Amino acid sequence: MTSLDKPTEDTDQTTPGQSGDARAVTEAALFEAFGGVRGMVETVVPGLLFVAIFTVNKDLHLSAIAALAVSLVLVVVRLVRKDTVKHAFSGVFGVAFGVVFAMFTGNAKDFYLPGMLYTLGLALAYIVTTLAGVPLIGLILGPVFRENLSWRTRNPGRKKAYAKSSWAWGLILLAKCAILFPLYWWSDTTRLGWVLVALKIPPFLLAVWLTWVFLAKAPAPIDVFAEMEAQEEAEKAEKAEKERRAAPAAEGGEPEPGRHRKV
Repeated sequence: MTSLDKPTEDTDQTTPGQSGDARAVTEAALFEAFGGVRGMVETVVPGLLFVAIFTVNKDLHLSAIAALAVSLVLVVVRLVRKDTVKHAFSGVFGVAFGVVFAMFTGNAKDFYLPGMLYTLGLALAYIVTTLAGVPLIGLILGPVFRENLSWRTRNPGRKKAYAKSSWAWGLILLAKCAILFPLYWWSDTTRLGWVLVALKIPPFLLAVWLTWVFLAKAPAPIDVFAEMEAQEEAEKAEKAEKERRAAPAAEGGEPEPGRHRKV
């Protein structure tokens, strides 16, 4: 067992001085992981444009092409601004799958089906990984907090917070699926589209808020990168000290004090 895997004392309480820092770090990490306001806008706009155009003219091809085009524009804007493109790219892939699926079947409702199946799969992933003892939200946020998987063995209180957060995400997404799938089967494309757009942001914000609540009360993350850097620096210093001590011996021994001293 390495030093990075050794268990530490379990505690669910942070000191008063750590509370503000923990909340600030948690807010910043969640903002980075989930894309913030801009990421939410990029998630909503393509679907909103699709359902708006389809509501007006019932043209599947025009609606699909417009949604895909705006997704590509959002990626290009990020590339020009040299911003991270992971959220925009995920939006492009999601829209592209929806466009291909809808074009293939000729049913406009199928534009939404890949995203709905993804939501269902993600909900199950949150629940299954939590039951397996490796909550998905911890796998997502661990690298962002620079703690990687140290929370599994070294920070039980933080592991508990990740488990609560993953349960929240899983159940919220399942509730969303429980609304959308019946509409997919029994409602028309326009109603399904507007309900889906309306359910894009509120469930997401609720899950993020609950994650923030759970993690802000959890023990602070263990910065394993800082620990590894400190360990490397210590090893370098130890090596340099050994080389310094070995140098006089290699030159024939260290001269005795007082010898060869000029009077």
